[in-house]
Amino acid sequence: MDKKVSGVLAAVPTPFDADFNPDLDLFMEHCEWVLAAGCNGLNVLGTTGEANSQSGRARADIMRAAATSSLREHALMVGTGTPALADTIELTTLAAELGFDAALLLPPYYYKPVSDDGLFDYFASVINAVAKTDIGIYLYNFPQMTGLTFSAELVARLIEAYPNHLRGMKDSSGNLDYTQQMAADFRDVFDVFPGSEAPLPDATKYGYAGCISASVNATAALAARVWQQRNAPAAEDVVELRELRAIIQSVPMVAAVKTLVAHRTGNEAWRRLLPPLVQLDKGQRSKIESAAALL
Repeated sequence: MDKKVSGVLAAVPTPFDADFNPDLDLFMEHCEWVLAAGCNGLNVLGTTGEANSQSGRARADIMRAAATSSLREHALMVGTGTPALADTIELTTLAAELGFDAALLLPPYYYKPVSDDGLFDYFASVINAVAKTDIGIYLYNFPQMTGLTFSAELVARLIEAYPNHLRGMKDSSGNLDYTQQMAADFRDVFDVFPGSEAPLPDATKYGYAGCISASVNATAALAARVWQQRNAPAAEDVVELRELRAIIQSVPMVAAVKTLVAHRTGNEAWRRLLPPLVQLDKGQRSKIESAAALL
């Protein structure tokens, strides 16, 4: 089965109760909202979902909740990358067993420098562990967080070795030259998703498969419209989409997204972040809530 995903995927946040356990009811409500607003699918437990601040058990609970719900009617991607190979294999295997369409893997980000040979061995080990399943494997390029950038040589090597398993990349580097080059180098064999909805108007020109974005938790309807009309999007929609993204990314992104969801729902529990992340200060909150008024 072809398990590729495409279109606008919301990198959804994880709500927490007062004891910092995932609030699965709030989580499901928001996931259903972004899908109803027009998103093609979800990226669960990524950076926005504070995955790397959560225990393996909590991550597994969230994965099971998503996979056994009506969310399965849409594309489901889940972040399973950790610095520990065994943990990554365990989470990716669980994702495959639960029927997720895709696993999004950060590189092992503690030891640096690390060679392409070392990264190849790491990803090969994960892919081999799920090789009998049809889950798609996507690389997560986020050098600001990991200190690592996937080279074109490494990507080519992984595609050659695992053409039926390695499906694409989310690039959150913000370096559009890199994003465009990856899309050009591996067009038709490897799907590239910018980590922002701002490049969606150029998706046809550069061959992007869509976007996987934190800010579409608020801009879902507008981003979906631009994606649907990507061959000739309305100029005013493009301007608005990029302006909103610029405002949202001007403050700490995870806190911004949770502030926007709290504003939409009226539920203050959404503002809760796992340490070491903190809530927006008064000025930042005012800026984000002014953006919410434009939605």
